[in-house]
Amino acid sequence: MKNSKFNIIVAGILCLGLGTTSCTKDFLDVESKVELPTENFYKTEQDAYRALLGCYDGFRRAMSGGAVNFLVNSCVMGDDCFGGSGASDGPGMRMTDRFDLSENPSSTGSGWSGYYSGIYRCNELITREDGIQWNETGSLRNQYMAECRAIRAFLYFDVVRQFNRVPLLTTPTDENIPQSEPAEVYKLIFDDLKFAIENIPANAYPKAQSESNDGKITKYACEAILARAYLFYTGYYGQEPEGVTKADALAAVEDIISSGEFDLVPEFRRLWPAACAQIADVGEVEKLYGDYIGDGNVETVLTVKATATTDWGSADGNRWQVNIAFRGGRGVAPYGQGWGYAPVNPKYKDLYGPGDTRFAASAIDVEGEGLTEKFNAQGAISSMQEYTGYFIKKYAPLAFADGTHASMENGTGNLMISNHQDYILVRYADVLLMAAELGSPNAQLYFNKVRERAYTDADGLSPEYTEVAATQENIMKERKLEFAFEGINYYDLLRQGVEYAGQVLEDMQNGVEVLTGGGAATIEFDKNNFIPKKGMMMIDENQIRLSNGVLTQNPGWDL
Repeated sequence: MKNSKFNIIVAGILCLGLGTTSCTKDFLDVESKVELPTENFYKTEQDAYRALLGCYDGFRRAMSGGAVNFLVNSCVMGDDCFGGSGASDGPGMRMTDRFDLSENPSSTGSGWSGYYSGIYRCNELITREDGIQWNETGSLRNQYMAECRAIRAFLYFDVVRQFNRVPLLTTPTDENIPQSEPAEVYKLIFDDLKFAIENIPANAYPKAQSESNDGKITKYACEAILARAYLFYTGYYGQEPEGVTKADALAAVEDIISSGEFDLVPEFRRLWPAACAQIADVGEVEKLYGDYIGDGNVETVLTVKATATTDWGSADGNRWQVNIAFRGGRGVAPYGQGWGYAPVNPKYKDLYGPGDTRFAASAIDVEGEGLTEKFNAQGAISSMQEYTGYFIKKYAPLAFADGTHASMENGTGNLMISNHQDYILVRYADVLLMAAELGSPNAQLYFNKVRERAYTDADGLSPEYTEVAATQENIMKERKLEFAFEGINYYDLLRQGVEYAGQVLEDMQNGVEVLTGGGAATIEFDKNNFIPKKGMMMIDENQIRLSNGVLTQNPGWDL
């Protein structure tokens, strides 16, 4: 790779649209793909900007690439969802869900190539910094490099959480190197994030201009990920990381709060298009989206943009959406169809108390929403594994009244690649709860804000709401309810201890009755399959073979 052409991919990425996809102002809303030999590139500040867009695109591709991506796996591995997928798809997702290789003995594991492709792009720009002719003021140099290093940190944070020991590459090389210890990887993550926090101006991408800059990496996004990484590292490894303290993590989230840039959306359901969707004829976009508050809203701290597309080569749609949607020949309005991955654990419904609005906004209840007959008619039950009667609503694709997929919103979209709801990686609610967990003097106030919103609908605060103390136990419980089906809960479990996570997964999943291929089945989760693996995924055996044994498999996954 070192001597090959470096592909600068400037991907079309969706801008803010209050339920629409048409816009011209987004910072990545272009379609060109430009190939330039590396030796003739990285000369001007404009070259650096184009390379930075390639880094953003690499981040998006790593998050959403392939049929099963990080977010799908994060939900499947947690206690909020099962494996699911099609009845004839094989047992791969059951293996991921149950950490049991006997479910799928032919599996070679999961790869990290998408992440390292993105890391390669970042490393290329970082190592070329000194050869670029920056403008005399140099005002953008540190900002561009800070955004690039932040993207590298985000990528490494995801890959190290999945695989624990991973190769640590800081230059654009194809050198075959062994895995590094997690502490070394986290050292780079925290160093990159601190550089980004110091060098991305606080006013670089104001929320007031989210129509044109939504999806850009801000100082505040970096502060939120720093706190998230600190909490995971200290919880999972039981020690302090090098270079970052609890006080640093708390100061980071308190800075987000004091910025005044963010707030909670008044009603929880308005964060999610499918929770607001109305039955609408083809093309009635405004009606379809109901009172959805829109992309880039005041609660989003970090998003990965997605674009409605019919171009298989660009891969810039939200691939998670088609995977987690219910199976069937057509949509059942207002929900679009898909492949039935990550069906929701029905036990979750009982975790939400009376007056809590979040479950109804987070999960599709087939029976409760009067969809049972329609789902049966579409063959959803008979065509999928581990059907529970509940599906993820937060990222459900939409359909018009006649079942036509609404991904392009004029009825011409492709259900596989045209979904365009943004991935929300960090919400302000998360910032408030992290600040409470880290010991803010305002912990009770922050905790109350999140819980009060959970019990608030169009008529105001529910009479069922009662204040509870912001203890560690209650904060973790609240996180479980607030962030269900967002790819966060699994890592929250894991950072409370491997044995604790294994016990919760067993208690929440073992014995749940489901339908597979229309026939009765029972979920079987054994914590003794989970604990030896320490909650980490199986590394692709093909990568290990290609490394000539330089890479080694994670404990418990040896074939």
